[in-house]
Amino acid sequence: MSSFIPGFNNTLDPKAQFYLELADQCAAILQGQRNLISNTANVSSLVYHGLRETPTRDGKPVNWVGFYLADVKRPDVMALGPFQGKPACTEIAFGRGVCGTAASTAKSVVVKDVCDFPGHISCDPASKSEIVVPLKAPNGKVHGVLDIDASVTDAFDDFDRIGLEAIVNLVAEASDF
Repeated sequence: MSSFIPGFNNTLDPKAQFYLELADQCAAILQGQRNLISNTANVSSLVYHGLRETPTRDGKPVNWVGFYLADVKRPDVMALGPFQGKPACTEIAFGRGVCGTAASTAKSVVVKDVCDFPGHISCDPASKSEIVVPLKAPNGKVHGVLDIDASVTDAFDDFDRIGLEAIVNLVAEASDF
């Protein structure tokens, strides 16, 4: 299986190659499973361990990877979903913090230094930078976000954004909402 990720024109780049391989692994574990909780649990684990173990990261700074999922009873709130890392905030409102901003705008947010993000919600003081990718159903409705924190500033870039958007799209296509 060989994934194609739009935006990765140079697949010889080690980071692009890493995300292509990670996308292949995600596609394999998602195959035949439609349950959103199962899929987000396995993908959060795969991404967490993949990012921590990859040689393209100095110091392996990723300290939290997980999903916040829209609460069916309160559509303006996301509840903590499957994750890897220390305990986290249990609820985040759409529009609040980095996760809520990504959910309300339906766009990925890369934060080089969380101290510079107005309204940042600090669940773990060790987190210094963050990337959040919206989880959108095929109809475009946001059903949650993938949130990744790192213990160093400036840990994420466009390669991460493009690669993680592709992975989250795989989750959305494989899951029932």
